[in-house]
Amino acid sequence: MTILKSEQEMLEFGERLGKSLKPPKVIELIGDVGVGKTTITRGIANGLGIKEPVTSPSFTIAKRYAFPEDGILAHYDFYRLPDPGIMSEDLYESISDKDTITVIEWGESVKDLLPDDHIKIEIKLRKDGSREIIS
Repeated sequence: MTILKSEQEMLEFGERLGKSLKPPKVIELIGDVGVGKTTITRGIANGLGIKEPVTSPSFTIAKRYAFPEDGILAHYDFYRLPDPGIMSEDLYESISDKDTITVIEWGESVKDLLPDDHIKIEIKLRKDGSREIIS
């Protein structure tokens, strides 16, 4: 368990994770609305060397960002899709791509597609406003 006390610490946590990742890899971020899933994803992107601003894909469902060495960060948010439908195929393609790191928010509806070795990170808001990270 890790305690993160600020947005900056969340970005740094994500950045350390991003620097340690090599494609292909799948990361599932679990937590309530506003707990910092996209903030950690921005940190992951920073760690991968992505310069483009990373924003929540809540309304677009998926966003892709290129990183050095011909890699792709695919960022999914299934919050608005209790049934992902055709997006399941898109997600499967990302997960299957050897050059892609895939980050999934609200992944309950696609859990059967996730590989057994995916990284699962749960983020909980504590009473003092800090975040508890369980992985």
